[in-house]
Amino acid sequence: MALDEVLAYLQAHRQTHVDQLCDLLRIPSISSQSAHAPDVMRAAVFCAEELRSLGLEATIVEGEGHPLVFAQTALHADRPTLLMYGHYDVQPVDPLDLWHTPPFEPRIEDGIIYARGSTDDKGQFYAHIKALEAYVRTGTELPVNLKFILEGEEECGGQHIYRYTEQHAEQMACDAVIISDTALYNETTPGICYSLKGLVYMEIRVTGPSRDLHSGSYGGTVQNPANALAQIIAGLKDAQGRCTVPGFYDDVLDLDAEERLAFAALNYTDDVLREETGAPGAAGEAGYTTLERMWARPTCDVNGLLSGYGGQGAKTIIPSHAMAKVSMRVVPNQDPPRIAAAFAEWVRRLAPPGVTVEVENLHNAKPVLVPRDSPMMQAGIRALRAGFGAEPVFIREGGSIPIVGTFQSCLKAPVLLLGYGLSTDNAHSPNEKFHLENFWRGARTSALLFQEAAGR
Repeated sequence: MALDEVLAYLQAHRQTHVDQLCDLLRIPSISSQSAHAPDVMRAAVFCAEELRSLGLEATIVEGEGHPLVFAQTALHADRPTLLMYGHYDVQPVDPLDLWHTPPFEPRIEDGIIYARGSTDDKGQFYAHIKALEAYVRTGTELPVNLKFILEGEEECGGQHIYRYTEQHAEQMACDAVIISDTALYNETTPGICYSLKGLVYMEIRVTGPSRDLHSGSYGGTVQNPANALAQIIAGLKDAQGRCTVPGFYDDVLDLDAEERLAFAALNYTDDVLREETGAPGAAGEAGYTTLERMWARPTCDVNGLLSGYGGQGAKTIIPSHAMAKVSMRVVPNQDPPRIAAAFAEWVRRLAPPGVTVEVENLHNAKPVLVPRDSPMMQAGIRALRAGFGAEPVFIREGGSIPIVGTFQSCLKAPVLLLGYGLSTDNAHSPNEKFHLENFWRGARTSALLFQEAAGR
């Protein structure tokens, strides 16, 4: 059978594909740092050239911000069309001293590749390209039309892909969007994601005196911005772990009974959480299990704090300003702009007198919920089952993929969240990693998905 030749090709070229992935991982495509803009472009060129080598028409789309890569096979009217999404930009590497080896010099140890971008998202979307390669190099006819849209701004909240999708919906038209930027359930159980949390990312800036003041001379006479910010942050949560922003929970779509039973059956214990995170224990909103909080309840977390003196030794000052970055992960039916406005108003109300407070909404992403019983979802389950050799489970994801909402509204096509990484792969953290077995199984699953999506 032709499919057997495709799968045999993937098996025979495992090491070659790892070597090629390492070449992509060596490109420090950090989209949020302007000094790396040439590297983001290098990553785009790398992807475009590889897709061209497989016979696709591939274009690097430049515009405001970092480039996109759009590519497609020859289109046949009698075949379904899949749009494959991925991002080749990566997170910053800080703190660098916590990396065991340089983040852009891939290291392979015990079947695991360590490098920034290995799981988020270079390794995952590259598995799709290797699946396509197996069809092309074996002369096996593709049962589907393929389009690729790869972006270089996912990690910095850029708007290029949103505008492009809105303006080129006809060019990007498809029967389904395939995204591999989520995770398996665990090392032995594949998972297929049906919901993502959205994001509301805010920055709070508190200003007091016009300059840093001597804390002995002026202590107790003016409001300390760091103290004021601490008071604001303390007021964002109550003793039950619930966010205090008025109206925050009004539109939350609760889990149904079937989902709660399914979550409980996964037996995710607090011992597992401690092992995965290194935290001494679980915490969060009362009345929900850890997995329910992780996947299906909205959250409010401080992501960064800045104020005063943090160097060695003592410096006795009243700082002139303080800043915090706060993210809220929102769930289906919550509206990010509405939550952002309510948050800003609440912060101003929590602020004590004697300081000036500014609140800025830096970034929003809509939450996502896709049907579990769609034909494409069932095709994904069959491909995962065969590709990983185990029965998949339905999972939710606490993270966000902002473009999914735009794909749904503009392309009117179902989205399949087909992740090949693990939640323990240290995405966004030092020593990011990707299990090579999952890379290879991912490519196998993608090859099988092309057949399943075509109904063959």
